[in-house]
Amino acid sequence: MNNVTVEINISENFSSSVDSNNLESADDVPPGVPEKTLLQSWASAAYLDSIPAVVSIQITTPDEMQQLNKQYRNKDKPTNVLSFPMQLPEEVDMCLLGDIVLCASVINNEADQQEGKNDAHWVHMVVHGMLHLQGFDHIEEQAAEKMEQLEIKILGELGIANPYQ
Repeated sequence: MNNVTVEINISENFSSSVDSNNLESADDVPPGVPEKTLLQSWASAAYLDSIPAVVSIQITTPDEMQQLNKQYRNKDKPTNVLSFPMQLPEEVDMCLLGDIVLCASVINNEADQQEGKNDAHWVHMVVHGMLHLQGFDHIEEQAAEKMEQLEIKILGELGIANPYQ
């Protein structure tokens, strides 16, 4: 068992677009978003260290995601997942991994194109984001292969088929 605490936040703009009055508690999520306990378990499965750490997952709208993607990646369109690793000074005695931002609409649309693999695609995006927070990337081919193999391994442990086949 690992030691990662996952904080999950639903964007105010996302919540207002789905009538948040129907959400009965802070544990509830809008339609089309997996339960918070699932998001937490998927993130925990992708945490590779034993040092206690904290990660934040933000569920957002396409408009917000497009703004973030434009600001940080120079791409003026929404994307499925963005990761923002936290870099704290060494004297800070805690491990804040960073933030994962997930765009529910983009993820659900991509899952629909994969013929109903909704939960599987959400799992993949959470695992993908967690690996980015831990220093993995897919910019260069060798690093991309390493990250992809790790994703496949973690997804397999969660009962999810290889998304790259």
